[in-house]
Amino acid sequence: MNLAAELRPRALGVGTAVTPTSYTQQEVLDAFEIIDPKIRSVFLNSAIERRHLTLPAPDGKGGRVHEPQGDLLDKHKAKAIEMGTEALRACLKRAGAELSDLRHLCCVTSTGLLTPGLSALLIKELGIDRHCSRSDIVGMGCNAGLNALNLVSGWAVAHPGELAVVLCTEACSAAYAMDSTMRTAVVNSLFGDGAAAIAIRSGANPDDLAVAPEGPRILKFASCIIPDASDAMRYDWDREQGRFSFFLDPQVPYVVGAHAELVIDRLLVDTGLRRSDISHWLVHSGGKKVIDAVVVNLGLTRHDVRHTVGVLRDYGNVSSGSFLFSYERLLDEGVANPGEYGVLMTMGPGSTIETALVQW
Repeated sequence: MNLAAELRPRALGVGTAVTPTSYTQQEVLDAFEIIDPKIRSVFLNSAIERRHLTLPAPDGKGGRVHEPQGDLLDKHKAKAIEMGTEALRACLKRAGAELSDLRHLCCVTSTGLLTPGLSALLIKELGIDRHCSRSDIVGMGCNAGLNALNLVSGWAVAHPGELAVVLCTEACSAAYAMDSTMRTAVVNSLFGDGAAAIAIRSGANPDDLAVAPEGPRILKFASCIIPDASDAMRYDWDREQGRFSFFLDPQVPYVVGAHAELVIDRLLVDTGLRRSDISHWLVHSGGKKVIDAVVVNLGLTRHDVRHTVGVLRDYGNVSSGSFLFSYERLLDEGVANPGEYGVLMTMGPGSTIETALVQW
């Protein structure tokens, strides 16, 4: 047995969850009475068919009730815990583990600020052992799931045999500033509610029943921040709306695409691997133009990003957990063979690209 390989962190299970109600893009346009043809075009040409959203209640006049920031924070807390609980339980079930096995819980979110963080709230809500260590990654955006995976992989190596979970739970409905302006059109046409969890462990579990894990070993990470585009994606205060609002520069897809090759080359350096050696690509479902830019710049095929495209179509951009929705679909497909390599890629505010190299 190769001890170094055995101590590498391995993904053991994945689980996802969404809020109960989904909407077509047309239904969202109708709900907010958006008639501007340019904005309608953004929605209807997004390559998104449905998104799970928690929309404000009807106001009785054909529109929707205005939600002040305090109500949005309440929505974030409630939905993040609700979805997070479901995704965490599904992840542990797939990993063949119980809540009592959990030794570290890392919660990721960018759609609201809570103190104490979601990790503490979930430990209380689910009755997880009070001695379970925890961490919260807040405000990093859509790339944050891989940032968390990097940190928790290090925790797993330092605690062999102990189970950790990264949980990304994003109530994107709590981060909207709904209006009919072009500034918010791209954001409002794109994001959906969703949560995803992945279980990580290095070394052997003393209670293992000699069942081969279906997930890959995590080999390496590489990051790239683009300082010149630091303002291209941001979540800041909208004084007119009196609440936070997310801004997405229309040039973001091209900026990300232009730097994708740089970070992938860094990821593969000293591994002896070429891009053609990568069998599985799990790219963040950031939007149609983002996916197209990555495909073109890395020379990928549409088959390579089939799960990325499918998740965007069925859920929209569910922020930090999007790549785990794709990972779940890959596992369900059952096509990853022992020895094959995969690349995980996320992108978000900073502007930042995060990557990971894995092997089954």
